[in-house]
Amino acid sequence: MTISFEPRSDNGLTDGASLAGFFSGSGFAGAARLTEIEDFGANPGRLTMLCHVPQDVAGPMPLVVVLHGCQQTASIYDRGAGWAAMGDRHGFAVLYAEQQRRNNPHLCFDWYLRNHSSRDRGQPASIREMIDRMAADHPIDRTRIFVTGLSAGGAMASILLATYPEVFAGGAILAGLPYRAATTLRGGVDAMTRGTGRSHAALADAVREATDHAGPWPRISVWHGTADDTVAPANAEEIAGQWLALRGLDRTAPTHDRHDRSGRHVVWSDGGDRPVVELRLLDGLGHGAPVRAGAATWPMPFFLPAAVSSTEEIAKFFGLLPEAAARPAPALAAIDDKGGFGAWIASHLGSLLDRLRLRG
Repeated sequence: MTISFEPRSDNGLTDGASLAGFFSGSGFAGAARLTEIEDFGANPGRLTMLCHVPQDVAGPMPLVVVLHGCQQTASIYDRGAGWAAMGDRHGFAVLYAEQQRRNNPHLCFDWYLRNHSSRDRGQPASIREMIDRMAADHPIDRTRIFVTGLSAGGAMASILLATYPEVFAGGAILAGLPYRAATTLRGGVDAMTRGTGRSHAALADAVREATDHAGPWPRISVWHGTADDTVAPANAEEIAGQWLALRGLDRTAPTHDRHDRSGRHVVWSDGGDRPVVELRLLDGLGHGAPVRAGAATWPMPFFLPAAVSSTEEIAKFFGLLPEAAARPAPALAAIDDKGGFGAWIASHLGSLLDRLRLRG
């Protein structure tokens, strides 16, 4: 039995397995942008490595590790989030770890199993090997390696940040869960439904126990929709609280707390002007990655048109692009085809993609 974030199946197209095949087989997947690297090293998690490296970059470049959600592939996620295109524009490399259906029939990273949530084991170990391969093949700046992920990929990003904190300068978790939210299937379902219910101090202790690392700690950006009924928004508060407690920062004393057009944005700094934890709670957003409307014209699973581009804002948080020169990453547009085929698909995906489902 596995945890799935897949849509309910009303017909062949909206079935979870068909969605991945439909989008990856179409012109929307952007597969030509990513290069698969075989035999990258030890692969106990049986994952696939894909990457994109910009041309003509002088000197060491940053690296962003990107982890897709359930019922997605690396190419689908890159088409929706636009990380490779942004890397081309701003001179950083992108590494995608891709789940395989032989591991999980819904293409979810197995974040809720102990073997895949511990240092040097399972899927985290495979991703660590991919990072080493990127650094061996390309001039990667080891001090500027970041990770981001959506949903199950967000939960795996939490695991990587906790189990390899010396590797990452920062991370961004979208609709994900805190480290050690669960170590069993049932615990994973419970955490997704209502959060872990554990104190922030206890969650911070879980990170401390993951390695013998004593700091410095990665900077953390947390994103979650307030209307997410697949992964409860309580998880976002717990992720932020986990890393704040780890740093000894007061949860009730942020340096920045305001509402903007997208929702609430809370920032905690390290005593200066440098944000170390941020929490973005997006008003009315369901389960998925917020992307700015306007660039793409086709609905894709778990990407939600919004007033803000998560990719662009996360890249700013990572320090990968100057605030003034930032350009929106490729994003999804709101569907407006006068009731045509795109609207038909959107009508099925809109409510179904946010539902939790279990399969044996």
